[in-house]
This record gives sequence, structure tokens and C-alpha cells, in this order.
Amino acid sequence: MERYTDELLKWRDEFPILQKSTYLISNSLGAMPRGVYEKMKEYADSWANLGVKAWQESWWELSLTTGNLIAPLIGAGLNEITMHPNVSLIQSIIISSFKFEGKRNKVIYTDLEFPSDMYVYQKLAKSKGAEIQIIKSEDGFTPPTEKLIETIDENTLLVPVSHVLFKNAYKMDIKSIVKKAHSVGAIVVLDAYHSVGTVEVDVNELGVDILMGGVLKWLCGGPGGAFLWVKQELREKLEPEVTGWLAHKNPFAFEKEMKYTNSAYRFMNGTPTIPSFYAAQEGPKIINKIGIDKIRNKSIHQTGIIIEKAESAGYKINTPKDLNLRGGTVSIDMPNSFEISKELSDKNIMIDFRPGTGIRIAPHFYNTDEEIDILFDAIKEIKK
Repeated sequence: MERYTDELLKWRDEFPILQKSTYLISNSLGAMPRGVYEKMKEYADSWANLGVKAWQESWWELSLTTGNLIAPLIGAGLNEITMHPNVSLIQSIIISSFKFEGKRNKVIYTDLEFPSDMYVYQKLAKSKGAEIQIIKSEDGFTPPTEKLIETIDENTLLVPVSHVLFKNAYKMDIKSIVKKAHSVGAIVVLDAYHSVGTVEVDVNELGVDILMGGVLKWLCGGPGGAFLWVKQELREKLEPEVTGWLAHKNPFAFEKEMKYTNSAYRFMNGTPTIPSFYAAQEGPKIINKIGIDKIRNKSIHQTGIIIEKAESAGYKINTPKDLNLRGGTVSIDMPNSFEISKELSDKNIMIDFRPGTGIRIAPHFYNTDEEIDILFDAIKEIKK
């Protein structure tokens, strides 16, 4: 495959770990931008110098401030995104916003969803009366989209689905799922954790009702920064039971009864994790400066190189070869994949391993084509 020369490599110096490793694991943890050092100092200085006044200076609005950096990456508007510690908590907040009563109590998803999402629905939603229906994939990699769509009916309340699957980066046909769901009055909850930052995402174009994701991976924002967007007309109808004083219309009135705000803070709960919001900002800033279109084009190129090399070596490829169906990761499998992944880590070549999937390789805008060569040369050497 032809080599790809691009201006995106000028950002390499902004990511310290790239100087000391072959970092091809952004689907698990994005490289830290150098600017995070200054942002964490800013947090410490605000606490040290302002004390409790930091809340009124910036901390109280920091969830929205950080969310506004992510908004352009999903086609959302100003002050429509709130930040939370993780997607499991967000899923709990969303589930707690619905009554699973009467005939419309069904939740439908595939068995390829991220386990943490499934755990929350199986425990919390089911305890509230939800009927959980899991649509199984025949091969464990290809989503049973047609069967999922066929199963969505007038009794369906929620359809939680991933935009890009975590195991093999299969890009789901969200528009078709949304079309069927909306035709029967069901709500689509989109987990975009593995797409935002490497794949074009637009909530308006996709038509989803709720979108969540995190900055941990492709957005290079570190742990503790998940985000939530809810369509405005739906937002004002929901009353989450997993809640707290930040979701109150007048939080500092300290009233005894809950009165929900109509702002995006409606889905907040207790005191937010302020340090993680500071850390979360630098990655999205860089992504916005570069542009998702450029990042996506390079991702298609480099995942194509990986697939070509894996094919030549005779490895099993578990990611779609069709560029329109794959996200930013390529999953390949071979005998002793787990052991090979460990030896690669010892060589400071960073990828990851998932049982039943094999090695997941995730180049980002800051990676060179030569780093892919280094990876495959190392695998070949290990296998000797």
C-alpha cells in the first residue's frame, strides 16, 4: 500500500509517550497530551489560591465547559453535554429515567455490546421490570443488525447500541436501527465510546435520542471523563432517579423536594470529579484543531495497511475489511496471541489483547506508518 505523508505528524511532539514507545493502543487509552501537565497545575493552583471560591470562578460550570469542547465532535449544541465519571454511571442514570411498566418494557441489544453496559441493563433495568432481549451474533463478530431491527416492536422502550463495537471495531448501521426504533416509538441510546475522536459522528444526522461516550480513548482525555448528550425534547421529559443536588433547579436553595432543572445538568448528581474535567480538555482541543475528517482519512489508510500486512502473514482478521464498516481498530488473531501481546509489551510496543478476539491494533493521527512496520516485524521475530 502506498505510504501516506501528512501534516498530522507535527502533533507527535505534543504526546510525550510517543518518544519512548510504539504506541498503537489508543482504542484503550489515548496518549496524554503534554498540555495536561499545565491543566493539572491550573486545577491545583485554583484550589490552592481560591479555595472554596474556585466553585464560583470555574468549577461549577466546568462540566459544561468541558462538554462544549466535545460538542462539535458529535454535532451537538452549546451547553448540551455534561461530564460524568464513566459510562456505567451514565447508563444507570439513563435507565433510572424510565418506567418499565405496562407493555412497553422491552430493552433490546446484541451480545456484542461492551459487557459493562450489558451488566447495568441486566441488573438495574431488569430490577425495574424491564424485559431484556439479547440478539446473538452468529460468528461472535458480525452484529446481527437485521435480526435486531426485526425484533424492535411496539413493546420496545430502549435500544442501547454501540456505534463501533469494542471487540473488532465493526461500525454499526445506526441510521437503520434508529429508523425502525422511531417508527414504533422506541428510544435509541448510543454508546459512541469507540467512535468519537476517530469516526465522524453527528447526533442530528444519526437521529439518536441519547449519546454517551468517554475521553479515555480516541479523545486522549484520560480516565474519569465520560460525556452525555440527550435530545432536548426528551431531556425535559425525563426525571432520573439516580440524581443529586446538581440536578436541582435551585441547588443552593437546599430544598427538601426534588425539582429538576431543564438544563443539561438535569442528569448530573453529586459533587463532580473536577480534576478529571481539567485533564479531559486538552485532547478534544487538539482533535478539534485537526478535524475529524483528516483523522478519519488517516485512520482508513493505516487500518488498511494493518489488514494488508495481516493478510500477507496469514493471520485471522476479525475486523471488517470494508472501510465503510470499520472504525479505528484492527483485531487480528493467531496462535498464542496472548503470549505474543505480552512480549510486545515487554518490547514497549503497546497494543492490547481481548479473549476470543486476539490482538487489537489502534493507530491514531499521531502514529507513523513506520510504527506499523515495527509492530509486524516484532510479531514475526517473536513467532520464530
